[in-house]
Amino acid sequence: MMAKKPPKPAPRKIFQERLKITALPLYFEGFLLVKRPEYQEFKHYWTELRGTTLFFYTDKKSTTYLDRLDIIDLTRLTDQNKTEMNCARFTLVLPKEEVQLKTENAESGEEWKGFILTVTELSVPQRVSLLPGQVIRLHEVLEREKKRRIETERLPNLYAEKEKETFEDYVDVLNPMPACFYTVSRKEATEMLEKNPLSGNMILRPGSDSRNYSITIRQETNMPRIKHYKVMSIGSNYTIELEKPVTLPNLFSVIDYFVKETRGHLRPFIYSADENFGQESKTEGRRERLVKNLHSA
Repeated sequence: MMAKKPPKPAPRKIFQERLKITALPLYFEGFLLVKRPEYQEFKHYWTELRGTTLFFYTDKKSTTYLDRLDIIDLTRLTDQNKTEMNCARFTLVLPKEEVQLKTENAESGEEWKGFILTVTELSVPQRVSLLPGQVIRLHEVLEREKKRRIETERLPNLYAEKEKETFEDYVDVLNPMPACFYTVSRKEATEMLEKNPLSGNMILRPGSDSRNYSITIRQETNMPRIKHYKVMSIGSNYTIELEKPVTLPNLFSVIDYFVKETRGHLRPFIYSADENFGQESKTEGRRERLVKNLHSA
């Protein structure tokens, strides 16, 4: 008897998985032929424009992307003069590379150019040929992206303001800790970030020697990866062990440093399992429940 093939994921399940991995809103999608400098020839990808990033997938049903391209610093978009039957060809000029794109037909080429220019220039372009309904979609995406940018820019200020809040989210009033501090191991912190990407991507935890601290982050580059940074307690200050060490007065400033240096891409991990979960008077109980949920998952 032949083994049954694994069931294909439903479209909604695919969307949810991609949203968890990318943590960015979907603006446009479709097939693209892509040629980056390291590619010898064009590669055929199912492509999603999420925020100001292009995510490249093997096909429509893949949940994990193969490659990604951040286009927020797009210098210009240039049409290529090469004429090919029923396709559009253009180049994205970025500070560190030029990426060639080809579409399956001229109409989708105009759409791709319209959406890319809208999210990078924060205005609806006038030089693309689109139907009224397509232009309305561009205006909707423009408003969504403006709102997303504002929320991202507000993150550093929001976390700086946490220093002035009451101690209800602290372990105790004598030892205030940032909300993203969890008494977990390196392995547990990694699992927390991987299983709950929408809750944030940065955890503060005790160091292996129990005297210092560590920062664990889940970084979105070409592929998601985990990094760890030591935070040394020296006198009344804290030093982040980087290539050029950074010394700050408290752990809140340490978290704020990572948020600001990444322009809000790193977000403190704040987990809430249900509506009442974040209202517990002490974070120790919250962390114990999180670890329990983690191990039972």
